[in-house]
Amino acid sequence: MPTHGAAIRVRGLVAGYGDRAAIDDISLEIAPGSLTAVFGPNGGGKSTLLKCIAGLLRPWSGSIEVLGGAVGASASRIAYVPQVEQVDWSFPVSGDEVVMMGRTPLLGPTRRPGGADRDAVAAALARVEMDGLADRQIGELSGGQRRRVFLARALAADPLLYLLDEPVTGVDPTTQERIMNILDDEARRGRTVVATTHDLACAAQRFHDVVALAGRVVAHGKAQLVLDREVLERTYGGHLVPLAGGGLVLLDDPHHHHGAHEGHE
Repeated sequence: MPTHGAAIRVRGLVAGYGDRAAIDDISLEIAPGSLTAVFGPNGGGKSTLLKCIAGLLRPWSGSIEVLGGAVGASASRIAYVPQVEQVDWSFPVSGDEVVMMGRTPLLGPTRRPGGADRDAVAAALARVEMDGLADRQIGELSGGQRRRVFLARALAADPLLYLLDEPVTGVDPTTQERIMNILDDEARRGRTVVATTHDLACAAQRFHDVVALAGRVVAHGKAQLVLDREVLERTYGGHLVPLAGGGLVLLDDPHHHHGAHEGHE
């Protein structure tokens, strides 16, 4: 388990692609058992931060401690779920085979899946209510179903830390509620959950803590920060237009005009 009270500790992190820094001088601590949403504008570095914590992207400078050790030292106890756009949905694999991939870090290079692994896969699929479609090719499933299968893959790994990139983006309200209930249950079990999101209403209502990220940490604290106009203006560059009903429209992305409850990166 993490030492010194932090599941994730980031200090002075700088990372990016090519010669462009996506995040600059990020310092952050995430407590064990917290359910934390990371929100911010398009290109604000949300996915980059998750990839650095997961060990998938090497930072330019700074340090990251995960579960009390160096990045990669606890890889088998971390479940990373990418954005759906990064998945090849034509790959000939079924839902239950995808979920079994979550067991791979626990199996090691030589051991084949056994009864306990198959039980863990079945339990994970049942938990996300996808057991009836487990034999379907992954590309045949709807967007919400695919997200539930990938969440099941993460659950099957029984991790201490979940890193989820846009787990509720583009899903219907029922699926969103189902996914958030599961993530809340995992946090109650002492697991740490960090998820990027565009849905600020979901962040305010369902998460414990939030991180406002715009290349740097604008704010980090309780979920109510999402409702703070000053925090939103600093995070999204001041591109906020008041609505007659008292809400706000964010204009950070020229391709999307959307409410403060559904921002886009």
